[in-house]
Amino acid sequence: MIVGLVVLLAITGASYQAVETRADARRFPQQGESVDIGGYKLNLNCTGEGSPTVVLEGGLASPSFTWSRVQPGIASFTRVCSYDRAGYMWSDYSPLPRTSVQIARELHMLLQNAGEKPPYVMVGHSFGGLDIRVYNGLYPNEVAGMVLPESTHPDLLDRLPPGIKRMSDNAQKQRERQDRIAPLLYWLGIARFRSRKQIQNLSASYGSREYAYLNIQPKFIDTVTREAGALEESDAQVKASGTLGDKPLIVLTAGKSVLGMPVKGKELEELRDVWVNDLQLQLVRLSSRGKRITVPDSDHMIPFERPDAIVNAVREVCAATQLH
Repeated sequence: MIVGLVVLLAITGASYQAVETRADARRFPQQGESVDIGGYKLNLNCTGEGSPTVVLEGGLASPSFTWSRVQPGIASFTRVCSYDRAGYMWSDYSPLPRTSVQIARELHMLLQNAGEKPPYVMVGHSFGGLDIRVYNGLYPNEVAGMVLPESTHPDLLDRLPPGIKRMSDNAQKQRERQDRIAPLLYWLGIARFRSRKQIQNLSASYGSREYAYLNIQPKFIDTVTREAGALEESDAQVKASGTLGDKPLIVLTAGKSVLGMPVKGKELEELRDVWVNDLQLQLVRLSSRGKRITVPDSDHMIPFERPDAIVNAVREVCAATQLH
């Protein structure tokens, strides 16, 4: 009796998941094209015309949709490309390491195989800032300038106050536990059913159910876990990538919160001081033509809250590359 009930529930959950997955494919058609980079394909979405081409690199757990409010503004004056890293949204899963070097190499192959031409102005939000700095180190002749909106810094993990470091470590352990059971929860429809409220909240915050449903895909959960788990290795790769020389650079720093956390308590105040007055200024000094702009009415997610700030920074850097 109990075994039969369990089997019935499993069949019901799997059927529910299958029906909703097919509905997702109809509701959320691919935005971009699939480009083979050697055994697996990545999704690339390029719009607009002109040079330099702007390349948008999202943060941890941020698919190409992160740029939906930024890309149209940039496309009004030059060509711009957003993409999904391997394991994200419409891109295939990759078993290869999720370090910044691997991500940069994949991005290079993606742009090359799609027929996109440098020079590039690269924009890296949060974790994406590590990837594009490594890209510049690997392919310096392809990068003309850079915009770093709330980009992380390779010293951040070492500079976190103890309490916040524990929170970060616990979050990673939770992701690893979730990763182990994610496929089962997904295929039985449990993840989707349990995430209904979260999906509603994310849809309201970001105006997209695509972004919300992405969070329950096993390939995505596994990829984010591996990217976060490889952060120390990626940080070392960034430190070895060098500076930008005299390439134009704008660093955008949010003024409303620190890394999305409202500033409360001694440790968060300490983190704010490290982030705003030290690490972000170190990013500015990566270039002799570096500049910092504070965005006072935005938190960490500047692409959603103040897309105009990114568009304006990109416009300024593109103009500076023409004068260089």
